[in-house]
Amino acid sequence: MVVEKASAPEGRQTLLRHAATVVRTRGERGGYAGVSPADAAELSSTLESIAATADDDGVDHEEAVALAHRLVDDDHPELSPMWPGTAT
Repeated sequence: MVVEKASAPEGRQTLLRHAATVVRTRGERGGYAGVSPADAAELSSTLESIAATADDDGVDHEEAVALAHRLVDDDHPELSPMWPGTAT
């Protein structure tokens, strides 16, 4: 059986989209203290938008991917500068 591996950019896109789903779902269920459902939806939209852009579009893909890992792992996403209410 041949298994195709996703390329690094495809893997990042998948991770970002998964994280967008996680933050949207948790936000709708009140899973983040101090983050409104609207802020969670906006962050979700931002992650989906970043997933759709090329790495060289001036968006901080590294920070978005780091936040995506934190969201999926539920490992203090509030420490990210991209987190709603965090001063950048």
